[in-house]
Amino acid sequence: MVPALPRYNDAMPEKIFISDLHLAEERPQTLALFEHFLRQRPHPGDQLYILGDLFDAWVGDDDDAPLAVRVRTSLRGVSRRGISLYLQRGNRDFLMGRRLMKAIGATLLPDPFKLEVAGEPTLLMHGDLLCTDDIAYQKARRRLRNPLFQWLALRRSLAARRKMAADYRRRSGEKTAMTPAEIMDANPETVRRYLERHGATQLIHGHTHRPAVHEHPLADGTQARRYVLDEWHADHAACWVDDGKALRRETITPGSDNPRLE
Repeated sequence: MVPALPRYNDAMPEKIFISDLHLAEERPQTLALFEHFLRQRPHPGDQLYILGDLFDAWVGDDDDAPLAVRVRTSLRGVSRRGISLYLQRGNRDFLMGRRLMKAIGATLLPDPFKLEVAGEPTLLMHGDLLCTDDIAYQKARRRLRNPLFQWLALRRSLAARRKMAADYRRRSGEKTAMTPAEIMDANPETVRRYLERHGATQLIHGHTHRPAVHEHPLADGTQARRYVLDEWHADHAACWVDDGKALRRETITPGSDNPRLE
């Protein structure tokens, strides 16, 4: 067991936010980086939020593939260390359900979900709901999230679901390559509406793979802030951390003794 790193702020448990790991059998180095992060970064008492697309495809909570088994084991170990674990569904792992949450000791959050982060009312989202300029995707999303569609899909064999997932990944990659990047990004007016509807002044999300911090003026003159999380890669990733006072970005590299602060 690799010992946990010393906490930056011993007086205050931290909230840690990540998304878009896209774990897959053909990406073993990204999985190894994630396991290294889980061993090293969250401490007992911390809260770890995974805001969608933990997996590049999730075919159901009964998945017995080596990747699924390995990730379940790692996340169960995190929760048993006294770290609170929260997950949102993404556009690639929308079939995650209660059985998986029970197995890993996690809570499945709705999208959006509101909580206090660094003293500010904050929305947590995967981020795909913000991309309203991509009309074709939003239509497909409604179909894929339909409870009847999911009920029928989960009654197919694992082999059939794996074939469906592979086809979905292929078509998603083709669509992404053909769609202008600005259409797949968050729509500023949609961002503003979500923030005002939920009374939030911060938004944390992933999905777009465009890590940045954006300012959004609200109708009452408040300047809201939007944090876009990083996509994970084989040799680097990042998380955002709330120590109770402020949000900071930490980079994560394989085998490093400490995450680097930026």
